[in-house]
Amino acid sequence: MAKIKSSFKNMLIVLTSITCLSGAILGGVSDVTKDAISASKLSKQMDAIKLVAPEYDNNPIKDQWKVTLEDGTEAIIFPATKNGEMVGAAVQAMTKNGFGGPISIMAGFDKDGTIKEYTVLSHSETPGLGSKMPEWFHNKGNILGKNPSKDNLTVSKDGGDVDAITAATISSRAFLNAIANAYNAFSNSNDANSGATHQNTDKKEEGK
Repeated sequence: MAKIKSSFKNMLIVLTSITCLSGAILGGVSDVTKDAISASKLSKQMDAIKLVAPEYDNNPIKDQWKVTLEDGTEAIIFPATKNGEMVGAAVQAMTKNGFGGPISIMAGFDKDGTIKEYTVLSHSETPGLGSKMPEWFHNKGNILGKNPSKDNLTVSKDGGDVDAITAATISSRAFLNAIANAYNAFSNSNDANSGATHQNTDKKEEGK
């Protein structure tokens, strides 16, 4: 068979075919990846809800609703009900005031607003300092079993009842601000325009 004579036209056809094929492959991979990421995100969200919320028999993700807070952040309330009665909720909230950027948490509340449990979903705080949030407020700065409507959940340096993470007061203030946002979204969930408690969030050097 005679060789096909190379020409600009033939090269253009080949390149166009390769481009179209590559685009189709990339599109397919993108769809698969998107679905996988979505499923992973949903799984992590469900795990966080199970960890922090009171025992429930409903589907909190299906029953969720959102609240926009006064500082412009958005909280998601995942109600926990048992036998048709509200027993509390898991609340996903955040603050923009972290030392390294936004901090996102999932906090669980009993029906009366008592903090049952929390988990940190994401943060960019300093390793070895602000990054201690996931365990610090379970132990030394314990907030579990406290109720934001009754207890002063601000750092002791600001006159509150919570010991800040050593040398990371800004991160501690920010974390407690996220907890306050979650609580306010939960306690005022019937008012979509409810505001969160404001705390001292002036950005200074860590430890100040």
